[in-house]
Amino acid sequence: MSFFKLILLFSFSTYSLLAYPNYSQAVKEKKLYPMGKKIYKQKCKEIDSASYKSYEELYRAIADENLCNTQNKRYMDAVSLYLWDKTRRAKKEKVYKKLTVNKTQKCPVCGMFLYKYPEWVTQINYESKSFAFDGVKDMFKFYFQNKEGVKDILVQDYYSGNTIDATKAFFVIGSDIYGPMGYELIPFKTLQSAKRFNLDHRGKNILKFSDITPEVVYKLDE
Repeated sequence: MSFFKLILLFSFSTYSLLAYPNYSQAVKEKKLYPMGKKIYKQKCKEIDSASYKSYEELYRAIADENLCNTQNKRYMDAVSLYLWDKTRRAKKEKVYKKLTVNKTQKCPVCGMFLYKYPEWVTQINYESKSFAFDGVKDMFKFYFQNKEGVKDILVQDYYSGNTIDATKAFFVIGSDIYGPMGYELIPFKTLQSAKRFNLDHRGKNILKFSDITPEVVYKLDE
């Protein structure tokens, strides 16, 4: 067999493993979804299915990153189908308005005028008031001291500029991109875009919201 044919065969096989499985809806409803739900709860790390753009991307993450502590293809099919078809559809993504500030607003942590750095603005909304910040780092400093009554925590996706829920975002630390206050946590809506940025800009790590501690944030000032 020629080298070219081997490449084609390998590509086809890889695609077949990752492509959306051709199971009947009855099989999925009666067997695979319940199996996937059980495996997910018992064997898997927390997976935000809404952060993946395709079934193939979700499946690859589960397989390559060992998110479910199994390499059994049927188990991974079941978990991927359950997450893609069930939990992802159940999540209705909230659309947020563009974060804007006026020329008098200052960051409550460092006192910097926010209008000078609109692409770095973040915001915490409470029941009765809101506070805007000049970056994710200062936002977290404020949040750690004022967690009571938080309604929304909003940041801007680095690539698109869209306002996103910080609690569902991915943050790159240690990159060669600096914010108004130096080293920053750079926010992204999807893990895929965070990984691309991390590679392109020599980042040190990718963190979820729950991974970020006061130690992580204050170390950025050193």
